[in-house]
Amino acid sequence: MRATVLLSAVLLAGMACSGEVVPPPGFVALFNGTDLSGWKGLVADPEKRATMSPEQLGPLQAQADEAMRAHWRVEGDALVFDGKGPSLCTAKDYGDFEMLVDWKIAPGGDSGIYLRGSPQVQIWDPANHPEGSGGLFNNQANPKDPLRCADNPVGEWNTFRIKMVGDRVTVHLNDRLVVNYVVLENYWDRNKPIYPTGQIELQNHHSELWFRNIFIREFNHIGAMAYEDDAGFVSLFDGSPESLQAHWDTNGDVGAWKVEDGVLRTDLVKGGDWLRTKNAYGDFVLRLEWMVPEYGNSGVLLRNVHEIQILAAWDPYRPDLNCTGSVYDSIPVALRPDNTPFVWHSFEITCQGTHIRVMSDNVQSIDADMAEVPSLKDMPLEGYIGLQSCHTHAGEKWVKFRSIRIKELE
Repeated sequence: MRATVLLSAVLLAGMACSGEVVPPPGFVALFNGTDLSGWKGLVADPEKRATMSPEQLGPLQAQADEAMRAHWRVEGDALVFDGKGPSLCTAKDYGDFEMLVDWKIAPGGDSGIYLRGSPQVQIWDPANHPEGSGGLFNNQANPKDPLRCADNPVGEWNTFRIKMVGDRVTVHLNDRLVVNYVVLENYWDRNKPIYPTGQIELQNHHSELWFRNIFIREFNHIGAMAYEDDAGFVSLFDGSPESLQAHWDTNGDVGAWKVEDGVLRTDLVKGGDWLRTKNAYGDFVLRLEWMVPEYGNSGVLLRNVHEIQILAAWDPYRPDLNCTGSVYDSIPVALRPDNTPFVWHSFEITCQGTHIRVMSDNVQSIDADMAEVPSLKDMPLEGYIGLQSCHTHAGEKWVKFRSIRIKELE
């Protein structure tokens, strides 16, 4: 079952048992289930706010906060809007993130979620708008409508999973993909790209609204990953051609994998496939960093057999068995890692006996016993480490690796 299935019901059960809002692993709560802490009223738009001095903004923000408290309230486990006041905004600005939120509207309702202060992931009554909610309504040059109508009937709860990376947005509504990696345009100045950071806003259009289970996790795209416990690690690739020649078997094709500016790179698509280590390894901790383009599909091979999948964000609805950080087609991720193209990501992979643990950008995606997986229980416990070439049919066709280190375990 995909991790998003029945997410809302699971979270509600947790709240009912504990009396507290319990976010999923890796997320934090934007709404604490008790009061309006962490939220503020809306003051103007991002362009106008940017021109205000602190002395000008302060009194306006105080007025907006007073209006917010008059028209937004906590009722049970939900944030409720009475249809008469300003939008509700996060006190903090966000850059790249994934957001979970449940929402409900009344008949004829019209709302939305502003991302980085710009409209919007649309919410409305599908009886009036049969295309359904979730689309990027204010887009002009890029797609604005959802791929399908996935709304529950008006009056019932719906769940958004919204992922924003760079200027691109992906939206699942009730576990169905409705927006697939689409550019969100800057509504306030269409000559500019969307702002790199900004507040998240719960928009109103003068109708009653309900929101609950509002969670977020921020993505921190790494440059070079730093570890405090480097003792015992040796380099398998340090950025030099000599380390490629010393530790990796190119099968005589020295041009397939090359070193450019301290980075190990190949532009092969299928065919050339795997680069493997000269030595075999049993129990170990492997650390490396990787980058792929928008349609990138690659992987890290362990003990000749197990592939840790690398897959760019172009296909966010792929099963958890096949997404980045999974043991491909065998062990699904517990939490989907960030898989943004054109930025560096890290893996830390621990193999000890039949136990495997995968950290992606320092967030755990797998902690499992392969002996409990029928397809893996008879697999070898020693073998080569491999790097897969670009495995895609569209877009740019390359993959990059750097800072590859290993520590063998006794």
